[in-house]
Amino acid sequence: MEEIAQVYARALFEVAKEQDKLDLVREQLGQFAGALDENGDLRVFFFSPYFSTEEKKDGLKRALVDADPAILNFLEALLERHRMPVIFRIRDEFGRLWDRENQLLPVEVTSAVDLDDATVKSIGERIGEQTGQRVELTSKVDPSILGGIVLRVGNSILDASIKHRLDQLRKHVAQA
Repeated sequence: MEEIAQVYARALFEVAKEQDKLDLVREQLGQFAGALDENGDLRVFFFSPYFSTEEKKDGLKRALVDADPAILNFLEALLERHRMPVIFRIRDEFGRLWDRENQLLPVEVTSAVDLDDATVKSIGERIGEQTGQRVELTSKVDPSILGGIVLRVGNSILDASIKHRLDQLRKHVAQA
């Protein structure tokens, strides 16, 4: 299934890039997938084999009155090929492609206590300087790490938490 999502997301991405509508298509794809995610009746309608493709296309045109033609054509193609259930994975993959195109690096800072904004911003700026990318920074609090921080930079994790150090020490002691 994941391969299918990547192929469809790449195709939509290329069309949107060619038409210089990456941001618009990303937003509208996200809105449509979000509406499906929140509304069970919509999911049943668009995912169910009970309704014909033509009924689904008609419903799509009614629901997306002001949608960009690129997104409307794309969603109709998904309906014709009975691929609508993959829409959530397509949205996620499109987002990754968009991030890569815009050199946006997701960074998540996890700490045991709430860090002040200046500290979090400073961490993000340093990572941005080292990677040469724009950083999309989020922070969260997780008291279970006891202290220190855990950085998730893209797909990499730097765990400088006290919990991690204690786990490492416990493993060392167990081996000795």
